Amino acid sequence: MVRFLKEAAADTATKMVLLQFLLLGLVVAVWPHFWLAALVLAGVNSLTFFFLRQSEARQRATLRMDSQTIDPTLKIADAALPYMRHGLNEETAHKIAEIIQRIGDVPAVAITDRERILAFLGPGCERHPPGGGIVTHATKQVILTGEIKIVERRADFQCPVKDCQCPLGAVVIVPLKCRDEVVGTLKLYRTEEGPLPQITINLAIGIAQLLGVQMELAELERQSQLAMKAELEALRAQINPHFLFNTLNTIVMFSRTNPETARRLLIRLASFFRHALKSTGHFTTLREEWDCVNTYLVLEKARFREKLRIVRSVDKSLFDYQIPILTLQPLVENAIKHGIMPKVDPGTVRIAVRRVGDEMAVEIADDGVGIPPEILPKIFTPGFGSGSGVGLSNVNERLKGLFGENYGLQVTSEPNKGTVVQFRIPLTKQLGESKEGGALEAKSVNR
Repeated sequence: MVRFLKEAAADTATKMVLLQFLLLGLVVAVWPHFWLAALVLAGVNSLTFFFLRQSEARQRATLRMDSQTIDPTLKIADAALPYMRHGLNEETAHKIAEIIQRIGDVPAVAITDRERILAFLGPGCERHPPGGGIVTHATKQVILTGEIKIVERRADFQCPVKDCQCPLGAVVIVPLKCRDEVVGTLKLYRTEEGPLPQITINLAIGIAQLLGVQMELAELERQSQLAMKAELEALRAQINPHFLFNTLNTIVMFSRTNPETARRLLIRLASFFRHALKSTGHFTTLREEWDCVNTYLVLEKARFREKLRIVRSVDKSLFDYQIPILTLQPLVENAIKHGIMPKVDPGTVRIAVRRVGDEMAVEIADDGVGIPPEILPKIFTPGFGSGSGVGLSNVNERLKGLFGENYGLQVTSEPNKGTVVQFRIPLTKQLGESKEGGALEAKSVNR
Protein backbone atom coordinates (compact mmCIF):
# COMPACT_ATOMS: atom_id res chain seq x y z
CA MET A 1 0.00 0.00 0.00
CA VAL A 2 2.82 2.39 0.96
CA ARG A 3 4.67 1.57 -2.25
CA PHE A 4 1.54 2.18 -4.34
CA LEU A 5 0.99 5.59 -2.73
CA LYS A 6 4.61 6.60 -3.29
CA GLU A 7 4.47 5.55 -6.94
CA ALA A 8 1.21 7.40 -7.35
CA ALA A 9 2.74 10.49 -5.76
CA ALA A 10 5.72 10.27 -8.10
CA ASP A 11 3.45 9.92 -11.15
CA THR A 12 1.37 12.85 -9.93
CA ALA A 13 4.47 15.03 -9.55
CA THR A 14 5.59 14.14 -13.08
CA LYS A 15 2.18 14.93 -14.52
CA MET A 16 2.01 18.24 -12.66
CA VAL A 17 5.39 19.35 -14.06
CA LEU A 18 4.38 18.33 -17.63
CA LEU A 19 1.09 20.15 -17.22
CA GLN A 20 2.94 23.28 -16.12
CA PHE A 21 5.19 23.08 -19.22
CA LEU A 22 2.08 22.78 -21.42
CA LEU A 23 0.47 25.81 -19.79
CA LEU A 24 3.67 27.79 -20.16
CA GLY A 25 3.76 26.93 -23.87
CA LEU A 26 0.23 28.27 -24.24
CA VAL A 27 1.18 31.44 -22.38
CA VAL A 28 4.17 32.06 -24.70
CA ALA A 29 2.00 31.40 -27.77
CA VAL A 30 -0.61 33.92 -26.64
CA TRP A 31 1.78 36.50 -25.11
CA PRO A 32 5.16 36.23 -26.88
CA HIS A 33 6.58 39.11 -24.81
CA PHE A 34 6.55 36.88 -21.70
CA TRP A 35 8.93 34.27 -23.17
CA LEU A 36 11.76 35.20 -20.74
CA ALA A 37 9.58 34.79 -17.64
CA ALA A 38 8.29 31.55 -19.06
CA LEU A 39 11.84 30.30 -19.54
CA VAL A 40 12.72 31.13 -15.92
CA LEU A 41 9.60 29.38 -14.66
CA ALA A 42 10.42 26.36 -16.79
CA GLY A 43 13.86 26.19 -15.16
CA VAL A 44 12.35 26.45 -11.70
CA ASN A 45 9.93 23.65 -12.49
CA SER A 46 12.78 21.51 -13.81
CA LEU A 47 14.66 22.00 -10.56
CA THR A 48 11.50 21.21 -8.58
CA PHE A 49 11.10 17.98 -10.53
CA PHE A 50 14.77 17.11 -9.91
CA PHE A 51 14.54 17.71 -6.15
CA LEU A 52 11.30 15.72 -5.92
CA ARG A 53 13.04 12.76 -7.52
CA GLN A 54 16.04 13.14 -5.20
CA SER A 55 13.76 13.26 -2.13
CA GLU A 56 11.97 10.10 -3.25
CA ALA A 57 15.31 8.36 -3.76
CA ARG A 58 16.41 9.30 -0.24
CA GLN A 59 13.11 8.07 1.21
CA ARG A 60 13.52 4.74 -0.58
CA ALA A 61 17.08 4.45 0.75
CA THR A 62 15.90 5.26 4.28
CA LEU A 63 13.17 2.64 4.02
CA ARG A 64 15.71 0.07 2.87
CA MET A 65 18.01 0.97 5.78
CA ASP A 66 15.14 0.76 8.30
CA SER A 67 14.16 -2.58 6.84
CA GLN A 68 17.72 -3.84 7.24
CA THR A 69 17.76 -2.62 10.87
CA ILE A 70 14.37 -3.93 11.96
CA ASP A 71 14.08 -7.16 10.06
CA PRO A 72 17.18 -8.84 11.57
CA THR A 73 16.01 -7.84 15.05
CA LEU A 74 12.58 -9.35 14.57
CA LYS A 75 14.04 -12.44 12.94
CA ILE A 76 16.48 -12.89 15.82
CA ALA A 77 13.77 -12.42 18.45
CA ASP A 78 11.50 -14.89 16.69
CA ALA A 79 14.26 -17.49 16.37
CA ALA A 80 15.41 -16.99 19.98
CA LEU A 81 11.96 -17.28 21.57
CA PRO A 82 11.98 -21.10 22.01
CA TYR A 83 15.28 -20.87 23.91
CA MET A 84 14.34 -17.87 26.07
CA ARG A 85 11.41 -19.85 27.49
CA HIS A 86 13.99 -21.96 29.31
CA GLY A 87 15.68 -18.97 30.95
CA LEU A 88 19.15 -17.54 30.49
CA ASN A 89 21.90 -20.14 30.98
CA GLU A 90 24.98 -21.33 29.11
CA GLU A 91 23.05 -23.63 26.78
CA THR A 92 20.34 -21.15 25.80
CA ALA A 93 22.81 -18.24 25.61
CA HIS A 94 24.99 -20.21 23.17
CA LYS A 95 22.00 -20.89 20.91
CA ILE A 96 20.92 -17.24 21.02
CA ALA A 97 24.46 -16.03 20.27
CA GLU A 98 24.60 -18.35 17.24
CA ILE A 99 21.31 -16.88 15.99
CA ILE A 100 22.51 -13.29 16.48
CA GLN A 101 25.83 -13.94 14.75
CA ARG A 102 24.17 -15.70 11.80
CA ILE A 103 21.25 -13.33 11.19
CA GLY A 104 22.87 -10.11 12.41
CA ASP A 105 26.09 -10.74 10.46
CA VAL A 106 28.37 -9.52 13.26
CA PRO A 107 31.95 -10.80 13.78
CA ALA A 108 31.62 -11.67 17.48
CA VAL A 109 28.80 -11.95 20.02
CA ALA A 110 28.92 -12.38 23.80
CA ILE A 111 26.17 -12.88 26.38
CA THR A 112 26.73 -12.72 30.14
CA ASP A 113 24.72 -12.88 33.32
CA ARG A 114 25.69 -10.59 36.20
CA GLU A 115 28.84 -12.54 37.05
CA ARG A 116 29.79 -15.03 34.34
CA ILE A 117 30.22 -15.35 30.59
CA LEU A 118 27.40 -17.50 29.28
CA ALA A 119 28.35 -17.52 25.59
CA PHE A 120 31.05 -16.05 23.34
CA LEU A 121 31.26 -16.68 19.60
CA GLY A 122 33.72 -15.24 17.10
CA PRO A 123 37.32 -14.01 17.26
CA GLY A 124 38.72 -14.03 20.78
CA CYS A 125 36.27 -16.64 22.09
CA GLU A 126 39.10 -18.87 23.35
CA ARG A 127 40.05 -16.06 25.73
CA HIS A 128 36.54 -15.86 27.20
CA PRO A 129 35.25 -19.43 27.76
CA PRO A 130 31.66 -19.95 28.96
CA GLY A 131 31.53 -20.19 32.72
CA GLY A 132 34.47 -17.85 33.18
CA GLY A 133 34.09 -14.67 35.20
CA ILE A 134 33.54 -11.24 33.66
CA VAL A 135 36.95 -9.54 33.47
CA THR A 136 36.52 -6.25 31.58
CA HIS A 137 35.68 -3.12 33.51
CA ALA A 138 33.44 -1.92 30.66
CA THR A 139 31.04 -4.87 31.07
CA LYS A 140 31.01 -4.57 34.86
CA GLN A 141 30.15 -0.88 34.52
CA VAL A 142 27.14 -1.66 32.30
CA ILE A 143 25.89 -4.23 34.84
CA LEU A 144 26.32 -1.70 37.64
CA THR A 145 24.73 1.30 35.91
CA GLY A 146 22.25 -0.38 33.57
CA GLU A 147 23.33 1.98 30.78
CA ILE A 148 24.55 1.25 27.25
CA LYS A 149 28.29 1.57 26.69
CA ILE A 150 30.12 1.89 23.36
CA VAL A 151 33.86 1.19 23.30
CA GLU A 152 35.80 2.21 20.18
CA ARG A 153 39.37 1.34 21.24
CA ARG A 154 40.92 -1.83 22.66
CA ALA A 155 42.51 0.14 25.48
CA ASP A 156 39.07 1.29 26.64
CA PHE A 157 37.98 -2.33 27.26
CA GLN A 158 40.11 -1.99 30.41
CA CYS A 159 40.92 -5.68 30.34
CA PRO A 160 43.06 -6.64 33.38
CA VAL A 161 44.94 -9.32 31.40
CA LYS A 162 48.52 -8.12 30.98
CA ASP A 163 49.70 -7.70 27.37
CA CYS A 164 46.34 -8.95 26.09
CA GLN A 165 46.48 -9.44 22.32
CA CYS A 166 42.71 -9.42 21.87
CA PRO A 167 41.69 -9.38 18.19
CA LEU A 168 38.58 -7.32 18.97
CA GLY A 169 38.66 -3.58 18.42
CA ALA A 170 35.25 -2.13 19.30
CA VAL A 171 32.04 -3.21 21.04
CA VAL A 172 28.57 -2.05 21.98
CA ILE A 173 27.49 -3.39 25.39
CA VAL A 174 23.77 -3.33 26.16
CA PRO A 175 22.22 -4.37 29.49
CA LEU A 176 19.72 -7.23 29.46
CA LYS A 177 16.85 -6.28 31.77
CA CYS A 178 14.04 -8.35 33.21
CA ARG A 179 11.42 -6.43 35.19
CA ASP A 180 13.71 -3.36 35.28
CA GLU A 181 16.52 -5.39 36.85
CA VAL A 182 19.81 -5.94 35.03
CA VAL A 183 20.27 -9.70 34.65
CA GLY A 184 23.13 -9.69 32.15
CA THR A 185 24.60 -8.07 29.05
CA LEU A 186 24.59 -8.48 25.28
CA LYS A 187 27.78 -7.49 23.43
CA LEU A 188 28.27 -7.09 19.68
CA TYR A 189 31.90 -6.74 18.57
CA ARG A 190 33.85 -5.71 15.50
CA THR A 191 37.51 -6.51 14.92
CA GLU A 192 38.54 -3.00 13.81
CA GLU A 193 38.92 -0.07 16.17
CA GLY A 194 36.86 3.03 15.53
CA PRO A 195 33.23 4.15 15.59
CA LEU A 196 30.67 1.37 15.34
CA PRO A 197 28.11 1.59 12.53
CA GLN A 198 24.79 2.94 13.77
CA ILE A 199 23.08 -0.11 12.33
CA THR A 200 25.12 -2.33 14.70
CA ILE A 201 24.24 -0.17 17.70
CA ASN A 202 20.56 -0.15 16.78
CA LEU A 203 20.66 -3.92 16.28
CA ALA A 204 22.15 -4.48 19.75
CA ILE A 205 19.60 -2.19 21.42
CA GLY A 206 16.68 -3.75 19.57
CA ILE A 207 17.77 -7.32 20.33
CA ALA A 208 18.34 -6.53 24.02
CA GLN A 209 14.91 -4.92 24.36
CA LEU A 210 13.11 -7.79 22.66
CA LEU A 211 15.06 -10.39 24.63
CA GLY A 212 14.13 -8.51 27.81
CA VAL A 213 10.44 -8.67 26.92
CA GLN A 214 10.75 -12.36 26.11
CA MET A 215 12.55 -13.02 29.41
CA GLU A 216 9.77 -11.25 31.29
CA LEU A 217 7.13 -13.32 29.52
CA ALA A 218 9.14 -16.48 30.21
CA GLU A 219 9.46 -15.48 33.87
CA LEU A 220 5.70 -14.93 34.14
CA GLU A 221 5.09 -18.34 32.60
CA ARG A 222 7.64 -19.93 34.93
CA GLN A 223 6.09 -18.22 37.96
CA SER A 224 2.67 -19.51 36.96
CA GLN A 225 4.05 -23.03 36.68
CA LEU A 226 5.88 -22.70 39.99
CA ALA A 227 2.73 -21.47 41.71
CA MET A 228 0.75 -24.45 40.48
CA LYS A 229 3.57 -26.83 41.34
CA ALA A 230 3.94 -25.31 44.80
CA GLU A 231 0.23 -25.67 45.45
CA LEU A 232 0.21 -29.33 44.41
CA GLU A 233 3.45 -30.08 46.23
CA ALA A 234 2.15 -28.32 49.32
CA LEU A 235 -1.00 -30.41 49.36
CA ARG A 236 1.01 -33.57 48.87
CA ALA A 237 3.40 -32.55 51.64
CA GLN A 238 0.73 -31.50 54.10
CA ILE A 239 -1.38 -34.58 53.43
CA ASN A 240 1.68 -36.80 53.25
CA PRO A 241 0.59 -40.36 54.10
CA HIS A 242 3.65 -40.92 56.31
CA PHE A 243 3.07 -37.70 58.23
CA LEU A 244 -0.63 -38.47 58.57
CA PHE A 245 -0.10 -42.08 59.66
CA ASN A 246 2.63 -41.16 62.14
CA THR A 247 0.47 -38.43 63.66
CA LEU A 248 -2.57 -40.71 63.87
CA ASN A 249 -0.46 -43.42 65.52
CA THR A 250 0.70 -40.85 68.07
CA ILE A 251 -2.90 -39.82 68.73
CA VAL A 252 -3.98 -43.46 69.11
CA MET A 253 -1.16 -44.04 71.60
CA PHE A 254 -2.22 -41.02 73.67
CA SER A 255 -5.87 -42.06 73.49
CA ARG A 256 -4.99 -45.03 75.72
CA THR A 257 -2.79 -43.19 78.21
CA ASN A 258 -3.94 -39.57 78.05
CA PRO A 259 -7.28 -39.03 76.24
CA GLU A 260 -7.21 -35.26 76.78
CA THR A 261 -3.85 -34.95 75.00
CA ALA A 262 -5.17 -37.14 72.19
CA ARG A 263 -8.19 -34.86 71.83
CA ARG A 264 -6.01 -31.73 71.64
CA LEU A 265 -3.71 -33.33 69.07
CA LEU A 266 -6.68 -34.33 66.93
CA ILE A 267 -7.93 -30.74 67.00
CA ARG A 268 -4.46 -29.54 65.98
CA LEU A 269 -4.35 -32.05 63.14
CA ALA A 270 -7.72 -30.83 61.86
CA SER A 271 -6.51 -27.22 62.06
CA PHE A 272 -3.36 -28.15 60.19
CA PHE A 273 -5.27 -29.72 57.32
CA ARG A 274 -7.71 -26.81 57.25
CA HIS A 275 -4.85 -24.34 56.75
CA ALA A 276 -3.26 -26.52 54.06
CA LEU A 277 -6.45 -26.96 52.08
CA LYS A 278 -7.30 -23.26 52.08
CA SER A 279 -3.78 -22.23 51.04
CA THR A 280 -4.32 -20.37 47.75
CA GLY A 281 -2.53 -17.49 46.08
CA HIS A 282 1.04 -16.35 46.62
CA PHE A 283 0.80 -14.64 50.02
CA THR A 284 -0.60 -14.98 53.51
CA THR A 285 0.03 -13.04 56.72
CA LEU A 286 2.93 -13.92 58.97
CA ARG A 287 0.32 -14.58 61.67
CA GLU A 288 -1.34 -17.34 59.62
CA GLU A 289 1.99 -18.83 58.51
CA TRP A 290 3.23 -18.75 62.11
CA ASP A 291 0.06 -20.50 63.33
CA CYS A 292 0.61 -23.19 60.70
CA VAL A 293 4.18 -23.68 61.92
CA ASN A 294 3.05 -23.86 65.56
CA THR A 295 0.42 -26.47 64.73
CA TYR A 296 2.95 -28.54 62.83
CA LEU A 297 5.43 -28.27 65.72
CA VAL A 298 2.90 -29.42 68.31
CA LEU A 299 2.18 -32.54 66.25
CA GLU A 300 5.86 -33.29 65.63
CA LYS A 301 6.76 -32.56 69.27
CA ALA A 302 4.13 -35.08 70.41
CA ARG A 303 5.77 -37.65 68.17
CA PHE A 304 9.46 -37.03 68.92
CA ARG A 305 9.05 -35.87 72.53
CA GLU A 306 12.43 -35.24 74.19
CA LYS A 307 14.37 -35.88 70.97
CA LEU A 308 13.14 -32.58 69.52
CA ARG A 309 13.56 -29.16 71.08
CA ILE A 310 12.10 -26.05 69.42
CA VAL A 311 13.08 -22.46 70.23
CA ARG A 312 11.01 -19.70 68.64
CA SER A 313 11.61 -15.97 68.43
CA VAL A 314 9.21 -13.71 66.52
CA ASP A 315 8.59 -9.98 66.40
CA LYS A 316 4.83 -9.82 66.92
CA SER A 317 4.64 -6.40 65.26
CA LEU A 318 5.26 -8.23 61.96
CA PHE A 319 2.19 -10.47 62.24
CA ASP A 320 0.12 -8.35 59.83
CA TYR A 321 2.81 -8.24 57.16
CA GLN A 322 2.67 -10.45 54.10
CA ILE A 323 4.87 -13.48 53.55
CA PRO A 324 4.83 -15.98 50.66
CA ILE A 325 2.58 -18.84 51.61
CA LEU A 326 4.14 -22.12 52.72
CA THR A 327 7.66 -20.84 53.24
CA LEU A 328 8.26 -21.20 56.99
CA GLN A 329 6.63 -24.61 57.48
CA PRO A 330 8.55 -26.38 54.67
CA LEU A 331 11.85 -25.01 56.00
CA VAL A 332 11.05 -26.13 59.55
CA GLU A 333 9.97 -29.53 58.23
CA ASN A 334 13.21 -29.78 56.28
CA ALA A 335 15.26 -28.99 59.42
CA ILE A 336 13.47 -31.66 61.47
CA LYS A 337 13.37 -34.35 58.82
CA HIS A 338 16.88 -33.97 57.39
CA GLY A 339 18.69 -32.39 60.33
CA ILE A 340 17.30 -33.81 63.58
CA MET A 341 15.75 -37.16 62.64
CA PRO A 342 19.00 -38.76 61.37
CA LYS A 343 20.76 -37.61 64.55
CA VAL A 344 21.25 -40.10 67.40
CA ASP A 345 21.11 -37.53 70.19
CA PRO A 346 18.33 -34.98 70.78
CA GLY A 347 18.43 -31.88 68.59
CA THR A 348 17.23 -28.28 68.54
CA VAL A 349 15.54 -26.26 65.81
CA ARG A 350 15.59 -22.48 66.24
CA ILE A 351 13.12 -20.26 64.36
CA ALA A 352 13.60 -16.49 64.34
CA VAL A 353 11.61 -13.79 62.54
CA ARG A 354 12.67 -10.17 63.04
CA ARG A 355 12.62 -6.76 61.41
CA VAL A 356 15.82 -5.48 59.79
CA GLY A 357 15.25 -2.01 58.39
CA ASP A 358 12.49 -2.25 55.80
CA GLU A 359 12.74 -6.03 55.53
CA MET A 360 11.56 -9.12 57.35
CA ALA A 361 14.46 -11.45 58.16
CA VAL A 362 13.81 -15.16 58.77
CA GLU A 363 16.26 -17.75 60.08
CA ILE A 364 15.74 -21.50 60.57
CA ALA A 365 18.71 -23.17 62.29
CA ASP A 366 19.28 -26.70 63.54
CA ASP A 367 22.12 -28.52 65.28
CA GLY A 368 21.53 -31.68 63.29
CA VAL A 369 23.73 -33.81 61.06
CA GLY A 370 24.42 -31.00 58.58
CA ILE A 371 24.76 -31.21 54.80
CA PRO A 372 27.84 -32.84 53.22
CA PRO A 373 29.96 -30.39 51.17
CA GLU A 374 29.41 -32.40 47.99
CA ILE A 375 25.62 -32.20 48.46
CA LEU A 376 25.34 -28.52 49.43
CA PRO A 377 25.69 -27.14 45.84
CA LYS A 378 22.81 -29.39 44.72
CA ILE A 379 20.18 -28.44 47.26
CA PHE A 380 18.60 -25.81 44.98
CA THR A 381 18.36 -28.20 42.04
CA PRO A 382 14.65 -28.50 41.07
CA GLY A 383 13.23 -31.71 42.51
CA PHE A 384 16.18 -32.28 44.86
CA GLY A 385 14.07 -31.59 47.96
CA SER A 386 10.95 -33.38 46.75
CA GLY A 387 10.99 -35.61 49.80
CA SER A 388 10.58 -32.73 52.25
CA GLY A 389 7.47 -30.70 51.62
CA VAL A 390 7.74 -28.25 48.77
CA GLY A 391 11.54 -28.53 49.00
CA LEU A 392 14.26 -25.94 49.40
CA SER A 393 14.53 -25.44 45.65
CA ASN A 394 10.88 -24.51 45.26
CA VAL A 395 10.90 -22.06 48.17
CA ASN A 396 14.12 -20.53 46.83
CA GLU A 397 12.72 -20.13 43.31
CA ARG A 398 9.46 -18.61 44.54
CA LEU A 399 11.26 -16.06 46.72
CA LYS A 400 13.51 -14.96 43.86
CA GLY A 401 10.61 -14.93 41.42
CA LEU A 402 8.46 -12.75 43.68
CA PHE A 403 11.09 -10.33 44.98
CA GLY A 404 14.16 -10.57 42.71
CA GLU A 405 17.45 -12.45 42.47
CA ASN A 406 18.78 -10.98 45.73
CA TYR A 407 16.00 -12.48 47.84
CA GLY A 408 16.65 -16.21 47.57
CA LEU A 409 17.54 -18.61 50.39
CA GLN A 410 20.99 -18.40 51.98
CA VAL A 411 22.14 -21.79 53.29
CA THR A 412 25.22 -22.52 55.37
CA SER A 413 25.97 -25.94 56.79
CA GLU A 414 28.70 -27.92 58.49
CA PRO A 415 28.62 -31.72 58.84
CA ASN A 416 27.76 -32.90 62.38
CA LYS A 417 27.20 -29.31 63.51
CA GLY A 418 24.02 -28.23 61.78
CA THR A 419 22.46 -26.07 59.09
CA VAL A 420 21.25 -22.47 58.94
CA VAL A 421 18.70 -21.32 56.34
CA GLN A 422 18.04 -17.59 56.01
CA PHE A 423 16.00 -15.32 53.80
CA ARG A 424 14.65 -11.80 53.84
CA ILE A 425 11.74 -10.13 52.09
CA PRO A 426 10.54 -6.51 51.75
CA LEU A 427 7.95 -5.49 54.30
CA THR A 428 4.47 -5.35 52.76
CA LYS A 429 1.56 -4.39 55.00
CA GLN A 430 -1.83 -6.03 55.15
CA LEU A 431 -5.06 -4.25 56.08
CA GLY A 432 -5.39 -3.76 59.80
CA GLU A 433 -1.74 -2.83 60.18
CA SER A 434 -0.60 -1.94 63.63
CA LYS A 435 1.89 0.88 64.03
CA GLU A 436 3.03 -0.36 67.43
CA GLY A 437 6.39 -1.98 67.73
CA GLY A 438 6.35 -5.36 69.41
CA ALA A 439 9.00 -6.85 71.62
CA LEU A 440 10.40 -10.16 70.56
CA GLU A 441 8.38 -13.10 71.77
CA ALA A 442 10.85 -15.81 72.76
CA LYS A 443 9.72 -19.10 74.15
CA SER A 444 10.85 -22.66 74.27
CA VAL A 445 8.47 -25.45 73.30
CA ASN A 446 9.40 -28.58 75.22
CA ARG A 447 6.14 -29.98 76.46
